[in-house]
Amino acid sequence: MKPSWLKVKVGSGENFYKVMETIKKEGLHTICHEANCPNLGECFSRGTATFMILGDICTRNCRYCNVKHGKPAKTDYLEPKRIANAVKKLNLKYVVITSVTRDDLKDYGAKTFRNTIKEIRKISDAKIEILTPDFNLDINALKKVIAIRPDVFAHNIETVERLFPTIRPKSNFRRSIVFLKKIKELNPKQITKSGMMVGLGETKKEIIKTIKTLKMAKVDIFTIGQYLQPRKDLAEVKRYYTPDEFLEFKNIAYKLGFKLVFSGPLVRSSYHAEEAIKCIGG
Repeated sequence: MKPSWLKVKVGSGENFYKVMETIKKEGLHTICHEANCPNLGECFSRGTATFMILGDICTRNCRYCNVKHGKPAKTDYLEPKRIANAVKKLNLKYVVITSVTRDDLKDYGAKTFRNTIKEIRKISDAKIEILTPDFNLDINALKKVIAIRPDVFAHNIETVERLFPTIRPKSNFRRSIVFLKKIKELNPKQITKSGMMVGLGETKKEIIKTIKTLKMAKVDIFTIGQYLQPRKDLAEVKRYYTPDEFLEFKNIAYKLGFKLVFSGPLVRSSYHAEEAIKCIGG
């Protein structure tokens, strides 16, 4: 049984239905829906959503993720324009763009991230945060995205290093850390962000070590939240952390020097993402 602090509100109100209608009309995907995010109701009611590009089928099979995996469809080259139209219709001031992992593509989807940012900027002055896969550490792919200067560049570590082989079997902890370091090397002024879940069987010592490792990679914004099992065939919750423990993680992260920290049971990578404006001077 879930603890009382994990109860969420059902979405309602004009903004909620406007976001739902716009997503459906434009034929778009959101990580909010695909990942079964507990904050969907709250975020949609606030008029925010995290758009997911490159389809809805991932080439990897992480044991915590509700997104479908398998062989993806062909890239939809009109998707960036539809995303931009949705941003304009919803009058968004801050937009988050993420994607499934596309190991089947030559540039791992970097060009589509770039084109989506370009299309949004043609018709909107919204700040743009991107949350990308690791591009298999393809530096040329990374350079394509860095060159267009997203306002915030996020890549999630998701869990502690010891659990990667079972929880993220097709990913690699060290590769993700190097990826985050490379972003800063290519553009030292780029605001970077990373996040993780807890409750998958890690220890507090491992959590703190991971936070320290992200800070060593010069990550600016850190998020940490409780893992919730989205389907019965996915990894089980090993432990529910208390709000006081999340406050402890928050204090540790701030003491290490992160510019902005989101820590709480229901925190997800894009939760209240617009607060990153505090870091980018928007």
